[in-house]
Amino acid sequence: MTELNRDHELGEEQSFVSHLLELRDRLLKMVLAIGLLFICLFPFSEHIYSWLAQPLVDALPAGATMIATDVASPFLIPFKLVLMLSVFLAVPVLLYQLWAFVAPGLYKHEKRLVLPLVVSSTLLFYLGCMFAYYVVFPLIFAFFTGIAPSGVEVATDIAKYLDFVILIFFAFGVAFEVPVATFLLVAVGVTTPDELVKKRPYIIVGAFVIGMVLTPPDIISQTLLAVPMWILFEIGVLLSRRFLANKIKENEETTMRGPTPTSLLGKAKNSVPGFTRADDKNTD
Repeated sequence: MTELNRDHELGEEQSFVSHLLELRDRLLKMVLAIGLLFICLFPFSEHIYSWLAQPLVDALPAGATMIATDVASPFLIPFKLVLMLSVFLAVPVLLYQLWAFVAPGLYKHEKRLVLPLVVSSTLLFYLGCMFAYYVVFPLIFAFFTGIAPSGVEVATDIAKYLDFVILIFFAFGVAFEVPVATFLLVAVGVTTPDELVKKRPYIIVGAFVIGMVLTPPDIISQTLLAVPMWILFEIGVLLSRRFLANKIKENEETTMRGPTPTSLLGKAKNSVPGFTRADDKNTD
């Protein structure tokens, strides 16, 4: 009996070490992807920053320019921008490595669900950033420069500008994930489209509160974040109605019938020591 326990512990230890080694390899590939992108983009760092600053430059008064208040800013800020852009562009590779690491532990139906969600969430994040650059930036920068008091020269520091736009990119990128979040909530049975529709007034208010927290203190950027979040919520509800109709119906029938003998058996099996989820994977 003792030898069996030792063999079991040794097998668990080897499995744990193999998972750590695989995780290390995945992380190294992520770092390598970011590093390669950084090496390719760094020679164009000045052009990339000029492109990023263009919405503000277009809104500045004639003759006004951006400034650098720190001695090392002209070098460090483009360097920081290129590093962030490398991570940003490497997101598909990062998500794929994460997916490849966790995929062996997922059921077949979970694998079919996760991959489309990963792809859609990545595209939505990029779409949110593009919306921020092409729609939000021109409006808010024109607003900020237009309300400057008489006699005040608008000259934005390049470091402060980078921090500002990164915050806006992140806020809009995350906000555009609302359809994915809505779809997931319905898919796992936390709620239903009908319940979400009933809570629409609270969700709209919540969208404006989030816009107030994540954006600068002006009504334009708050509205430009809250309204797309509301529209994307409605899109998420429609998609969940269309693609999860059978799942919703099944959950409603299960709720009306109560727990089935099969589910009770599953709970009993899970309560047995040593029985893990992996033991039941072959049933899929």
